[in-house]
Amino acid sequence: MAEKEYIIPYSEDARKRHDHKTIRGKVVKFTVQLEVKYERNWKEVVRYDCAHGYAHRDSYNLLGKHTKEELYLSFEDALTLADDDIDDNWETYKHKFLEGDLP
Repeated sequence: MAEKEYIIPYSEDARKRHDHKTIRGKVVKFTVQLEVKYERNWKEVVRYDCAHGYAHRDSYNLLGKHTKEELYLSFEDALTLADDDIDDNWETYKHKFLEGDLP
């Protein structure tokens, strides 16, 4: 099993955490999430993963409540979507999270 894990800082208070595992080149587990520092703690804002056996996206609010959206994608496609979406939209997600606009 091959595993990749890394953190990409976007700013002093925003970062992407990426972790995925493959077997023979096929993604078997992944988590990609945007984290924002709020009151000196890193908080989840948007997380893509397959923790329940299917690819989905969780969106969090400041209180830690979240909504879950099933993606209906392969793990490989969901991993690509997650990386691209967070790279492209992290500033918008951060702003919405801090303003209380995420569920």
